[in-house]
Amino acid sequence: MFTSNPFSELSATISPDIMQWYVILMVLLVAGGTVLDMIHKKSAKYFFENAKKAKASAKREVGGGEKVSLAVATLANEVLTSGEFCNPRRRISHLLTMYGFIIFVVTTAIMIFGYASPATPTPAILPQLWHIGALMLAVGGYWFWFFIRVDVSAEGLSWFRVERADLFILSLLATATFALIWSYAQSKGAASTTIFFALFVLSSTVLFGGVLWSKFAHMFFKPAAAFQKRITRADGSKENLPAEYDLTDPELHKRFPDVPMYLGKNPPNMGLAIKAERPNHY
Repeated sequence: MFTSNPFSELSATISPDIMQWYVILMVLLVAGGTVLDMIHKKSAKYFFENAKKAKASAKREVGGGEKVSLAVATLANEVLTSGEFCNPRRRISHLLTMYGFIIFVVTTAIMIFGYASPATPTPAILPQLWHIGALMLAVGGYWFWFFIRVDVSAEGLSWFRVERADLFILSLLATATFALIWSYAQSKGAASTTIFFALFVLSSTVLFGGVLWSKFAHMFFKPAAAFQKRITRADGSKENLPAEYDLTDPELHKRFPDVPMYLGKNPPNMGLAIKAERPNHY
């Protein structure tokens, strides 16, 4: 199972050309859905207007070299390592899901466009990565769905409560799950192979075709927003937020005499809430 290219065996019943056109169609659906999502939510308009306001209130000009370093920092923190997540469980779950999805999608495209025919032997590493990617995606996604979601972990709602906003994660999980089951059934020559393949195709079509109604487009907008936030901090506009103070600055202590009183582990007059654990099924 882990060393077999399931698409190569599928070519006995479905032409590689059809598989390739299906992948192209999914790419077009993602691109079209992302554009429609930006038009519907006016996210692109908001982004550019916000950038224009920030530039108008900037206190200094950010040079090209500094912008490159900020872009690299954004790539290293917000994109590659999801450093914006303070909750370590949420961060690990997100990284498993994200890298699992990338590995799964990339190896799918490579095997379909390069090794979809038995006449072209598939390098053993590709199907191995394909299965590993699907497993990573399933582990990270199911972990999030059952234990980490805010309405489940904090509000105590049932995990099977489904809303339209859950379309993305559910179709993502279904795609990974049915891909693994289909591959296993195919390796065993089970009669149910066709059924699980049909479910795999259906769930992936919903995943890539439902971009307008899911958080899929968020993956493209998030890095740009994170980069713009770093720019506003560098040019001093700070999105029109108040200046950040150094709490150890003696001049600040003169201006606000109560500041030293609230520093440390046990500041007075803060109430018992400061000792409370994080919200859990409140």
